Amino acid sequence: MRKVTLTKESTKGILEDLLKRSPNNYGKFEAAVAEILARIKDEGDSALFAYTKQFDKVEITADNIQVTEEEIREAYELVDPSLIDVIRKALVNIRSYHEKQKQNSWFTSETNGTMLGQKVTPLERVGVYVPGGKAVYPSSVLMNVLPAKVAGVDQIVMTTPPGKDGKVNPATLVAAREAGADVIYKVGGAQAIAALAYGTESIPKVDKIVGPGNIFVALAKKAVYGHVSIDSIAGPSEILVLADETANPRYVAADLLSQAEHDELASAILITTSKELAEKVDKEVQGFVEILSRKEIIQKSLDNFGYILIAGNMDEAVEAANAIASEHMEIVTRNPFEVMMKVRNAGAIFIGEYSSEPLGDYFAGPNHILPTNGTAKFFSPLSVDDFVKKSSIIYYSKDALKKIHKDIEQFAASEQLTAHANSIAVRFENEEE
Repeated sequence: MRKVTLTKESTKGILEDLLKRSPNNYGKFEAAVAEILARIKDEGDSALFAYTKQFDKVEITADNIQVTEEEIREAYELVDPSLIDVIRKALVNIRSYHEKQKQNSWFTSETNGTMLGQKVTPLERVGVYVPGGKAVYPSSVLMNVLPAKVAGVDQIVMTTPPGKDGKVNPATLVAAREAGADVIYKVGGAQAIAALAYGTESIPKVDKIVGPGNIFVALAKKAVYGHVSIDSIAGPSEILVLADETANPRYVAADLLSQAEHDELASAILITTSKELAEKVDKEVQGFVEILSRKEIIQKSLDNFGYILIAGNMDEAVEAANAIASEHMEIVTRNPFEVMMKVRNAGAIFIGEYSSEPLGDYFAGPNHILPTNGTAKFFSPLSVDDFVKKSSIIYYSKDALKKIHKDIEQFAASEQLTAHANSIAVRFENEEE
């Protein structure tokens, strides 16, 4: 891994390097995505089935696009019972964590005849996109479906690309059933996003689309935003480890590689105050790369976006970490909770040497759908909040309005909105002040 002395200039250079991975920089694919979206919008199922045959090499029709109960039962028979048990254990933790995020409607009444409040309402229908292909992520199924379920969404619609045999990966189906997905459709890619956003004869239009996917899925979500809501436009995975001389270099190296194996565009960064640790971690990384199964992907990730940054002190290290705003941040220092309090920007923060990033990916409970590419500066992890909407509640009695109607009329008049003023004044036009 590249070892760099931490300065404002080196941090700026790394930030520019990392931002090259953003989906916003893949404009060359936008025209192809726009064509897919337009065809699905205009032609519905016929275009959806044609694209599925073109990209997934499988015949999908109105008769077999929806996963059946029989297919789900078959999936349970195919998945190792011990894995089903693990999925159920993880589900309990994830549900419990998200239940703590629930917000209730609230109202306040005053003796002057006013009542104000906020009504919290679950979304009616949500679409969950689940990637397919070579990688299978039942953990992401849980992370996307469960907060929607906890929020009280009426219908959770899941789409995922089928294999060439026309079937969905069994582990994906088991996770979907356990989490509470209401209906599952065998369709993927930008065409699935279009179907969820616009609706077709087979797939109902949803109010919001969540879930990760490839660059075509990311660009499709970006394009339909505004027509429906979306969670985020996810970029490649990333990890940043803040460490001092007390950290175990073997643990740190292993954690860095846990994200580097995702993608050649994944980012793994160590920021440390110890030159000795930097050298030891680099050596451990080299040893691990030689024996791990995704060796080629890991090496390209490290060559492109892997860094070891050496800081003069922990305050400098934290400042750089806040500037990078990583998706995952591990703090492995003498006083990790003290350091954590100085961190402003991170998707998820893992504290101490036994809280490695995969703990959050699979089991602890917090959501692993996190902001990437520096967006942790202003975005949050997927949560129950993403599946509700809020309405303001306003009630004034006649007496309460009478006391302040002149103030409102003056405010409206100052903006030359006479109809606004009149809407208030008309209620008191025959009354003496």
